[in-house]
Amino acid sequence: MKPVVAIVGRPNVGKSSLFNYLAGEKIAIVKDEPGITRDRIYADVEWNGRQFTIIDTGGIEPESKDLILSKMREQAQIAIDTANVIVFMTDVQMGLVDSDDKVADMLRKSRKSVVLCVNKVDSFRKYEADVYEFYNLGLGDPIPVSADQRTGVGDLLDEIVKLLPDKNADEEEDERPRIAVVGRPNVGKSSLINKYLGNERLIVSDIAGTTRDAVDTVVRRNGKEYIFVDTAGLRRKNRIKEELETYMIARTVSAVDRSDIVVLVIDGTEGVAEQDAKIAGIAHDRGKGIIIAVNKWDAVEKDDKTIYRMSRDIMQTLSFMPYAEILFISALTGQRTEKLFESIDTVIANQNLRIQTGVLNEIVSEAVTMQQPPSDKGRRLKVLYATQVSVKPPTIVIFVNSVKLMHYSYTRYLENRIREAFGFQGTPIRFVIKERKTEK
Repeated sequence: MKPVVAIVGRPNVGKSSLFNYLAGEKIAIVKDEPGITRDRIYADVEWNGRQFTIIDTGGIEPESKDLILSKMREQAQIAIDTANVIVFMTDVQMGLVDSDDKVADMLRKSRKSVVLCVNKVDSFRKYEADVYEFYNLGLGDPIPVSADQRTGVGDLLDEIVKLLPDKNADEEEDERPRIAVVGRPNVGKSSLINKYLGNERLIVSDIAGTTRDAVDTVVRRNGKEYIFVDTAGLRRKNRIKEELETYMIARTVSAVDRSDIVVLVIDGTEGVAEQDAKIAGIAHDRGKGIIIAVNKWDAVEKDDKTIYRMSRDIMQTLSFMPYAEILFISALTGQRTEKLFESIDTVIANQNLRIQTGVLNEIVSEAVTMQQPPSDKGRRLKVLYATQVSVKPPTIVIFVNSVKLMHYSYTRYLENRIREAFGFQGTPIRFVIKERKTEK
C-alpha cells in the first residue's frame, strides 16, 4: 500500500498549484480515456525511490467569513483521518492568520506527522522574517517554497519522505485475497459485510499504514479466507457538504490501494450515478479487479427487462470498464450474495492469468488481418510483436513501428480481440506501446 500525503490549508494559499506540480501535470485539465468523466484530486508521486499518493483537499471557497473556521476544521479532519503525513500549507504574503492557528491546534493534537509549508516565498531574502513568524504555530520548522516558481519543493519532498511509514512496516506476506467494499454512502456496504459475517466474530487487524478507523474483516467461505477492507463504518462528519466527495475519494483511494479486488456497491433503487464512475475510475486506474454489486434488488419493481435496462445504464456510465461483472444482490435478504465469492475467485484467476507469447501473437496477428491498422500521411502502423510481461493486472507490451500511429481506438480493438480469446473477465488489461525501428 502506498502511504497517503494530504495537502491542507486555507483557500488560495496554492494547494492546487503544489498538487499539480507534484503530480507532473495539470490535473484540473483532465486527459482521461474516452468515457471516463471524473475529477482527479489524487495522484501518485515518487521521490528518492519512495512512492506515495498525494490528495488535494482544495476547492473550499466559503461564502462568508463566518464559515471559514468550520470549513477548515472539516477539511483538516479529512486529512487527519486519512493521511500518513499532512502538508499544512500557508501563505507568506497573507501572513499568519487566525484560521491557520485553529487548524494547527487540531494538527498538534493529532498523532499524524505534519510538514509545515510556507508558500509564495518568491524571494527568501525578502520574506525571511515573515517565514520565521510561522514558528509560532508550533509545528516545527517552516519550509519555504514557491509552488509557482517551483523553488524549495525538493526540500519539502525530502521532509515528506523522512516522515513516511517504514517501507517494510506492512510487507508481511499474506496470500489471502483482499477485497475493498466501496461505494457512495448508504448503498449497503456494511450490510453486505455483516451478511457474510453472520455469527462470526469481527476480526479487526491494526495493520501499519491503515487509517485508524478502517476495519479489516476476515470472512471464511468454502474452506478459504478472504479479507474484506470495509470503508463503510467510517465516521461521517456533521454538515460535510463540499468536502464529502473529497472525503469519500480519499478513503476509497486508501482502501483500493490495500486491496486486490474492488466490489463497487450501487444502490439498485437509485441506479448508477456519476459518483459511482469516480469511485470505479480509481479501481480502474490502479489496475484492480472489479465486481459491480447492485444492492437492494429486492426493493426494485421489476419486469422482464429491468436487469437489461440497469445493466445497460451501468455500462454506459462505466463505459471505460466493459470487463466488469455485474451482480444483482440483496444484502437484506441474502439474494445472490454467495455468488459474489464465485465471482471473486474468477477475477483472482483472471488477474493472474498468463498467456504464452506464441499464442498471444497468433491472436494479435489474426486481429490485424481482420482489421487493417490505421495510417497517416501514407505511413501505416505495423504491429510487430506482443508479449505479456506481468500480472495483477495483466500487462501486455506491444511493439510497433510508430507509437504515434497507434491510436487509442486500435489499442481498444486489440484488447477486445484478446478478451474474446482469453476472457480476463473482471480485470483491466494494461497495454504498453513501444516503438521498434524496422528496416525500410
